[in-house]
Amino acid sequence: MNLLITTVEKKLSTLPVTVCVVLPDGTKVGHPGAEVTFVARQSKVLAHLAMGDVGLLGEDYVEGRCDILGSMRQLMTVASTILPGSPVDAARSGWLTTLVGRLVSVWRHSIERDARQIEFHYDLSDEFYGLWLDPRRVYSCAYFSAPGMHIDQAQEAKLDLICRKLRLQPGERFLDIGAGWGGLLLWAAENYGVDATGITLSRNQHAYVSKLIEQKGLSSRVRVHLLDYRQLDASIPFDKIASVGMFEHVGRTQMEDYFSRLRSLLRPGGLILNHGITAGGVYNPQLGHGLGNFIEKYIFPGGELSHIGHVLTHMANGGLEALDIENLRPHYARTLWAWSDALENKLVAATSILSGERGARALRAYRLYLAGCALGFENGWVALHQILAQHSPSGRTDELDYPADLSYPWRRDYMYAKS
Repeated sequence: MNLLITTVEKKLSTLPVTVCVVLPDGTKVGHPGAEVTFVARQSKVLAHLAMGDVGLLGEDYVEGRCDILGSMRQLMTVASTILPGSPVDAARSGWLTTLVGRLVSVWRHSIERDARQIEFHYDLSDEFYGLWLDPRRVYSCAYFSAPGMHIDQAQEAKLDLICRKLRLQPGERFLDIGAGWGGLLLWAAENYGVDATGITLSRNQHAYVSKLIEQKGLSSRVRVHLLDYRQLDASIPFDKIASVGMFEHVGRTQMEDYFSRLRSLLRPGGLILNHGITAGGVYNPQLGHGLGNFIEKYIFPGGELSHIGHVLTHMANGGLEALDIENLRPHYARTLWAWSDALENKLVAATSILSGERGARALRAYRLYLAGCALGFENGWVALHQILAQHSPSGRTDELDYPADLSYPWRRDYMYAKS
């Protein structure tokens, strides 16, 4: 025990943030009046701190084996400093681990299991998410198109960027896969005049969006279904498809089938915009040092990441041609810090919403999750890519020598300049 305490004291002396550790017997080591304080109720917390296993430290906090006092931003500075190495390199898998991972991935992504996993996360509490998301409850990476932009404005900028990349036109049939609380679905319908269909596996979100559609008087051309993407009718293809923050739940072994299914739902020449989190490393299925395990256990059961290179391979094998790729990684770091700061400012309200033992654990997990993910995107451990792709057109040309059934211009400026 004395050796463990000595190791912790040495580690504390090297940190850029002042830290105090309160031992199980009440003894304090480190800096009095520190910026961050760990109150350890069990000795294993000290071992996790000494090893720099931030994932296990996170579990200790969620499970009540320790308390952490101080701001999330300062805590993340501590976390990044005590790590023994890159979480990306630590999670690089060998051939046996990869094989086992593939077998597990097939088992864990049935339609029924995916529905339960989505409900675990998104049906926690609409009111809780409403505390720290923007008024439209857009729960995905924002787009900060101008300096000093507020998160509410940046989310609207992201919604419009997606619509412009897809070149949505009045009357087109638009599908939003993983529609969330309806932000993109309603933005596209109200600002671009499309006939919009959304799907979700969250019962809370389905009820929430259905009510919004009715309140806005859009029932004649906007609808949302409680449905898995594998259950969609492909007999009448869509003109445009968006999948935002959804394919992380698909599973690495199902990725090719996922893109193939999306292609079957799209008319020839139609466009799809896939917006999702990608792995920072080529060979790591998740982050190491316990970070990936923490997210799997407390936040996104069944979530799996792929590197952008693998995603593009699966997309091509699924019959879709990638047209444009944009990495929004810095935008997601800023988005997550905005969410984290908003939640920290609403902790009293959040505590009343997420009551009881389960609620308290969930709130602790989300505090670490939002700030920890911001740290991950800042450091490039994970990324966020928007991929614009097409269902290959026939090659016929019109009088201007554009492909007659192609849905995008030959120049990129249309994505960023409003008409």
